[in-house]
Amino acid sequence: MSSSKFSVSDCSIIHFPRICNRAGNITALQNNMDVPFAIKRVYYLYDVPTGQTRGAHAHKNLQQLIVATSGSFEVTLDDGENRQAFQLNRPDYGLHIYPFIWCQLSNFSSGAICLVLASEPYNPDDYIREYEKFKTMKSK
Repeated sequence: MSSSKFSVSDCSIIHFPRICNRAGNITALQNNMDVPFAIKRVYYLYDVPTGQTRGAHAHKNLQQLIVATSGSFEVTLDDGENRQAFQLNRPDYGLHIYPFIWCQLSNFSSGAICLVLASEPYNPDDYIREYEKFKTMKSK
């Protein structure tokens, strides 16, 4: 499937394995097993001021897995025709996002931490930052 043909319905919540213990829970993630791609970059967002949004872009090749490691936030996905919002608020769940899906994060709770696992190293040329350009590229 061409990466531009992915839709919002292809993106999904993944439940990670959790080891429960009275001393605290553990979730471990492994490339190509718990995460559906090899992780080549990891970053996290934190101290997002109330009312601010993050993201508002799509990627040409990059896949992402977004996890609320602390607190909560909303992820709105858009494939140019359909939109779907996901509330992330548990560290043992992640949202798998394919290329050519517009993504915006909002409604961060106080103290929220957003962990992002990415399938590619940072490449500014992979970003589509203008929504109208995204829709034009998506329709090709």
